Amino acid sequence: MSSTIRPAISLLVLMTLITGVAYPLVVTGVAQVAFPDQANGSLVRDAEGKVRGSSLIAQQFSGDRWFHSRPSAGAFATVSSSASNLGPSNPALATRVFEDAGKIQVPGQGPVPLALLTTSGSGLDPHLPPQAIAYQLARVAAARQLPVSTLERLMDEHIEQPLVGPPVVNVLALNMALEKL
Repeated sequence: MSSTIRPAISLLVLMTLITGVAYPLVVTGVAQVAFPDQANGSLVRDAEGKVRGSSLIAQQFSGDRWFHSRPSAGAFATVSSSASNLGPSNPALATRVFEDAGKIQVPGQGPVPLALLTTSGSGLDPHLPPQAIAYQLARVAAARQLPVSTLERLMDEHIEQPLVGPPVVNVLALNMALEKL
């Protein structure tokens, strides 16, 4: 019996050390050297070096002075990030979208862009299409007493073209640039 248990325990300890200690340390070390920004969470810092968020995770902005992100089914909490799982035929989804549209509808500006009314798959998408940012320009300009053309230029400077898909704007990066104005 001892001749069976001893090698099994030795193998368990060896594999635990390899897969539970050595391998994670090697992967972490390679990631820190090859991709330090991504390995540390793609953190965004302000001029004083204070962490303001991550370029990969949406932040909640409230008030008319800021560009708002798309809604989050998980209330912007990374632990519970998820979609609402409400299908298009679910009355609760239709009610929420209708109520949200009523809150942010700007008279004479046309329909509210869909990206400002629907959540992303993770509930934490940090990007909006430029049309959704443009829809908010007048509100932010009025709250900050800035010309809309200034904010249009700022938006244009922050439009990103991903390898696949339409152009997008990172709302955190845009709001941090807005804060510098």
